[in-house]
Amino acid sequence: MITVSIVDDEKKLCQSIATFVNGTPGFRCLSMYHSAEVALEHLPHDQPDVVLMDIHMTGMSGIECVERLKAMAPEMQIIMLTVYEDTDQIFKALSAGASGYMLKRLTPAKLLEAIKEVNAGGSPMSSSIARKVVASFRKSEKISEEKARLSPREQMVLESMANGLTYKQTADELGISIDTIRTYVRRIYEKLHVQSRTEAVAKYVRGQEI
Repeated sequence: MITVSIVDDEKKLCQSIATFVNGTPGFRCLSMYHSAEVALEHLPHDQPDVVLMDIHMTGMSGIECVERLKAMAPEMQIIMLTVYEDTDQIFKALSAGASGYMLKRLTPAKLLEAIKEVNAGGSPMSSSIARKVVASFRKSEKISEEKARLSPREQMVLESMANGLTYKQTADELGISIDTIRTYVRRIYEKLHVQSRTEAVAKYVRGQEI
């Protein structure tokens, strides 16, 4: 059973998602909150497997909520669910600790797929969002010494991560085993001095100094 909490000031949307989640075998909506402030009070106690978080809400933004929530419950997986495709917002959300970034216009089936993926350790992104991430990665001219140490194969693995591919999909695409992918990912984490897939993608594509 994958448990889900929703944070969004659109009450009708929250209820619609909750109804769909609760009506699907293997999923349960634990709670709904219509402000980031209230969500911060309760989510650390609710302990859902996955949180669906809106970005722009009245009062505290979803991005700030993610940053504070991850400080209190670092194991919690958060998917940003938004109408915005702004590149800056995408990277702010990822840097704050979000594990995925999906557009609200996605189908219910795609939403369930994203929830399952992030619960399994993936980083789901809508295809248009993934393209923006990769485009930003390709345009970045500032590469730190740590990033330059990545081998061509490690860069390919990291770009696949930025595209939102799972380990299995990356392994299939590169024609290598999942265990080999995990080895590359560990090396990437060590070289970029990060502890998660999201941090690695955010740092690499933004060309940030480490």
